[in-house]
Amino acid sequence: MLLLNFRRFLNPLRLAMLLAWVFVVGVLSAQAQTPAQLLGNAKVSNVVQTQQVKASLLALAPQGIAAGQTIWLGLELQHQPHWHTYWRNPGDSGLPTELTWKLPAGVSASPLIWPAPKMIPIGPMANFGYEDTVLLVTPLQIDKGFKPSATLTTFDVQLHANWLVCKQECIPQEGDFQLSIPLQGATVMASASFQKALAQQATPLKGAHAARIADDGRSIQLSIAALPDELKKGPWTVLPQTANVIQNNAAPLIQGTSQDGKELTQVQVKVSSERMDSPKEMAWLLMQGKAEAPTGLQWTFNTPVQGQWQTFTEDAKPATPPAASTVSSLPAPFATWALALLGAFAGGLLLNLMPCVFPVLAIKLLSITQHSDSPKAMKVSAWSFTAGVLISFLLLGGLMLALRAAGSQLGWGFQLQSPWVVGGLAMLFAVMGLNLSGLFEFGSFVPSSVAGVQWSKTWVNSLWSGVFAVVIASPCTAPFMGASLGLAIGLPAWQALPIFAAMGLGMALPFMAVTFSTAWVNRLPRPGAWMVTFRQFMAFPMYATVIWLVWVLGQQVGMEGVTGFLICLLSLAFMLWALAHQSKTAWALRSFAALVLLGTLWQWGASWTHIDPDSGNLNGNAGLAAANESASASNAKGAQASSGVVWEAWSEDKVAKARAAGQPVFVDFTAAWCVTCQFNKKITFSNPAVISDFAQKKVLLLRADWTRYDPAITQALNALGRNGVPVYAWYAPGQNVQLLSELPSVSEIQNSLSQVKTSP
Repeated sequence: MLLLNFRRFLNPLRLAMLLAWVFVVGVLSAQAQTPAQLLGNAKVSNVVQTQQVKASLLALAPQGIAAGQTIWLGLELQHQPHWHTYWRNPGDSGLPTELTWKLPAGVSASPLIWPAPKMIPIGPMANFGYEDTVLLVTPLQIDKGFKPSATLTTFDVQLHANWLVCKQECIPQEGDFQLSIPLQGATVMASASFQKALAQQATPLKGAHAARIADDGRSIQLSIAALPDELKKGPWTVLPQTANVIQNNAAPLIQGTSQDGKELTQVQVKVSSERMDSPKEMAWLLMQGKAEAPTGLQWTFNTPVQGQWQTFTEDAKPATPPAASTVSSLPAPFATWALALLGAFAGGLLLNLMPCVFPVLAIKLLSITQHSDSPKAMKVSAWSFTAGVLISFLLLGGLMLALRAAGSQLGWGFQLQSPWVVGGLAMLFAVMGLNLSGLFEFGSFVPSSVAGVQWSKTWVNSLWSGVFAVVIASPCTAPFMGASLGLAIGLPAWQALPIFAAMGLGMALPFMAVTFSTAWVNRLPRPGAWMVTFRQFMAFPMYATVIWLVWVLGQQVGMEGVTGFLICLLSLAFMLWALAHQSKTAWALRSFAALVLLGTLWQWGASWTHIDPDSGNLNGNAGLAAANESASASNAKGAQASSGVVWEAWSEDKVAKARAAGQPVFVDFTAAWCVTCQFNKKITFSNPAVISDFAQKKVLLLRADWTRYDPAITQALNALGRNGVPVYAWYAPGQNVQLLSELPSVSEIQNSLSQVKTSP
C-alpha cells in the first residue's frame, strides 16, 4: 500500500502541481524577506552578514586591558562589488554610519576616526563614501581608576551600528555586535588594517586659514596658510566636512599665490544653489590624491566664514540646436552625394563578411538550400529578404533623423545601447538556435492559422530575416561607412534616406545575385539527411551570437544583471521544451514552465533591463580598468606595464586642457557592441610597438565608451562628422584634429605619431 501511494504521489500531474506550489512559496518568501530579517542573529556575535555588507567588530589591545591605557575598536565593512556606505558628510544623498557603544564603567569612547573618503558620482550628483573594505576605528580610553572585578576575565563591549548601503537602490541596515576581550594578554585583530587607519588619520593643519564668500554668493575662496610638504609632490583636493553647503560634484579650483612674501594657497569652491545651511564656521578636509582616488593622507582645518550668504539659482545654459536641424536645409553637391551613395553601397556589400551579420546570413543560406528544388521559391525568398533589409534600413535611418531633428542626440547603432533590446535579441537568437538544433518546432505548439502565416510562407520568413540582419548589422557599419553615415545625418531627408537605401541594396545584393541564374542549384546534393545535419550545424552561429550579446549586456548591467538574464534565458528554454512536450499531462508541465518563466522575469527581469551605472562603462574607474586589461593581448602586457601607458576616461575638458598645454592626444571612440572596436583593441592597440611609441611621445590616451547612451560622446562624434564607432581622433600639438581609418594599422598610427618629437 505504501508503494502504491508513493507511485500515486509521483504522478506527473501531482508532481508538477507540487513543484509549482514550492516555487511560488519560495519566490514569495524571498521577496518578503526584509533587511531586518537578514540581519537577525540567533546569537549576538562580532560579525553581521547581509547580502551587501559583511560587518565585523574588531579590537586592537596589544598591551591587554589596564588602567590609563588606550585600546582601539574598529567596525570593518566589507562591501560587495559596486555597493558603498557613507562618510561623515555623505554628499548630495545618503547617511553616515552611526556607532552606539555600550561600554563597561570607567571606559569612554573617543570620536570616530574617519578614513579618507572617495567621491562617488551618481549622475549629476556626488556622494562621499567607501567601497571595497573600510575600517572605522574608535579609540577607547580606560580611566586611571579602572579596576575590574576579580571574578572577571574578559572586557565585554557591545555595539549597535546603523549604516546605509547603496548601489542603484539604498538599503538601511543595522546590527548588534558583542566582543569579549581578554583582560590579560595581547589582543590583536587585523593589526595591519588598524595600523594603516591610525597612520592615515586626519591631523589638524596649523595656521590661520580663512574662507570668504564671493560677492555673488556662488563660490567661497579658501586661503590655506601652510600647505603640508606631502601635498607639494602630487595631486590633492579639498572636501567639505560641513554638509549641505558646497556643490559636491564641482572640482575645486586650486591656485597658488604669495602674500607679504609668504606662499599662500587659495582654493575656490562652488556653493550649491540648493544650500540648506548658512554656517558661520566651516570644517574642511585636505586630502592627498584625487577625489575619485584618495591615497589616504589627510588633514583637517576650520575656517570662519566671511561675507554674506546669498540665495541664487543656476544659470540656464542656452540650448544648442542639434546638428541635423541646423544643416538639414543645406543639400550636398551632387558629386558629393553620389560618392556617398557609392560608399554606402560598397559598405553594405562588405557587411556580409562581418562576423556580427554572419548568423542571420547563415539562416538565409539554409533557406536557399531548402528551396533548391524550386527556383521560384528561391527568388521569392531573396527578394523578400531584400525588401526586409531595405525597409529596416529606411526605418532606422528615418527614425534617427526624426529624433535628432526633435533634439535627441542619437547615433547609428543606438538600438544596442538599450539593455532590454540587447537582452531581447539574445533571447531571440537563443530561440532560433534551439529551433535549428531540433529542440522544438514552432508548428508543434502554435495554432495552424498562425503557423501557416509565420512559418510556412517563404516570403514572411525571408522578410523577417532581413529585419534581424539589419538590427544586428548596424553596429558593424562604421568601418566601411563612417564618412557616408556622418554625411547622411546632416543632409535633408530626400538625400539622406537614399544613402540608407543604398546601404541596404549592397547588403542584399549577393542574395539577389544567386537567383539571377539557378544553374548552380543542380550541383547541390539532392534533398536528404544532409539538410538536417546542415540545419543543426547552423545553430552554432546562433549560440555564438548569444554569447556576444550577453557580453555586451554585461558591459551595461554588470555581472549581477547578466546572472539574472541567464536565469531568465534558462527558464525560457525550459518553457520551449515544455511546449514541445507531447503527453497526456503536457498541459500541467506547460503550466509549471510558464509559472517558472513568469516568476524568473518578475524576480530578475529588472536586473538586466536597466543600466547599472557602476558596471563596465569605460567612463567609470572600474570599467576603465577592465577595458584596459581586456584590450591588452598577452604578448603586450609586459610592454604596457613597463611603459606606464594608461587609457583614461574621455571628456572634452581633458582634451582642451591637454591641447592648451601642448600635449598630444589620442581618442578612441568605442563601444562593447562594436566588433571592429574590440578587434582593434586586441590587435593594433595592444601591439608593443604602438604602446612604446605612445609612451615615448607622452600621448594622452582617452577612451570614449559609447556602449551606453551618452549625449556628450554623440555630440563629439557629430563634431567630427561621424555617427558611429569606431572613430580614432588624433590631436597633434598645434594642428587640427586628424581622423584615422576605422581599421588602423600599426604603421598608420606610427606615421601619425611621427608628427610629434620624442619627449626626453
